[in-house]
Amino acid sequence: MAVSLRLQRHGATHRPFYKLVAADSRNVRDGRCIEMLGTYDSVSNPHKVNFNLERVDYWLAQGAQASDTVKSLIAQARK
Repeated sequence: MAVSLRLQRHGATHRPFYKLVAADSRNVRDGRCIEMLGTYDSVSNPHKVNFNLERVDYWLAQGAQASDTVKSLIAQARK
């Protein structure tokens, strides 16, 4: 099973809200996930990034692949 860290889109039309999840890479974007790792609100000003970095590091150590967007958001959350 290949695990990926990616964003799930939630919220209303034109008001997106994202959850960072660890999911099997074969599942659809908003499908079943293994674990919810945090949230990202792209609409608020400034953007709100709230990740559990301890669990993110755990999944990356286990070989999970983060999407490009998630990589940049993790770097932003570490600042």
